[in-house]
Amino acid sequence: MANSLEQLKASGTVTIGKYKPQDATTNPSLILAAAKKPEYAAVLDAAIAHVKGQEGGSLDEKVESALDHLLVQFGKRILEIIPGKVSTEVDAAFSFDTKASVEKALHIIDLYSKEGISKDRVLIKVAATWEGIKAAEILQRDHSINCNLTLMFSLVQAIAAAEAGAFLISPFVGRILDWYKASTKKDYSKEEDPGVASVQAIFNYYKKFGYKTIVMGASFRNTGEITELAGCDYLTISPNLLEELLNSDAPVPKKLDAAGAASLDIKKKSYINSEPVFRFDFNEDVMAVEKLREGISKFAADAVTLKGIIKAKLQE
Repeated sequence: MANSLEQLKASGTVTIGKYKPQDATTNPSLILAAAKKPEYAAVLDAAIAHVKGQEGGSLDEKVESALDHLLVQFGKRILEIIPGKVSTEVDAAFSFDTKASVEKALHIIDLYSKEGISKDRVLIKVAATWEGIKAAEILQRDHSINCNLTLMFSLVQAIAAAEAGAFLISPFVGRILDWYKASTKKDYSKEEDPGVASVQAIFNYYKKFGYKTIVMGASFRNTGEITELAGCDYLTISPNLLEELLNSDAPVPKKLDAAGAASLDIKKKSYINSEPVFRFDFNEDVMAVEKLREGISKFAADAVTLKGIIKAKLQE
């Protein structure tokens, strides 16, 4: 029998991680961790050197410029070893500013272009706030720039993202489970995992109503969450969980089926032209509200730390 990882791939799932990855993603937390490692010092130094050679601009402006170059240089390195796309995140500080998010995204795409990398190999990653979803809508519609809506914790966000034409969404399975475990003080089997249930609901809704937005489950805490989503469009899996799947021969039946979703009794909703309804419905999901706030704050804090490292180097 094939190992669990091979069975997962056979279900139509694309895995992302250590073993022949198709696509890859970055965020401020990952870049910050990498920037602290000696083997990536040259990438950070190159971004600093690029900015130091520029005329004019305040120190803060140079820090922003260096950070943008750093993100793109990491993305470029990733694209040298994968055949697909890399997600590059807009600063979480712009999560509630559509205009700033669009401008930053266009700048990032321009930097990739100067490195000889076409926009079809890049996903602009924005938080799934109302403003972030609107930024994705503009980028997709007016600039043909594909977007990855992250910090996705609810069907409300997912519906709005699909209506905006987002290329991909990345619901955070494990973070949803974390919240429920902390809130209810109970453990959940893989079959009753609330993070899994959230992605199942989103997947079925998209397939029921013919949305093309890719569902990429992310942030897994265990292999049970992964195998319960066999058949999902994409799954982004950490190396340690990939290793567990590789070393397991447990059966992995397909759990999500696009064809089967067509017969499900699901009510269609719309948010694309109704910000108040979106905000009200989203606000009713306490878990999603809290996890979105927490995620934005964490990414923003890591970006601030990264900027501090850059500022210190610019002043050396």
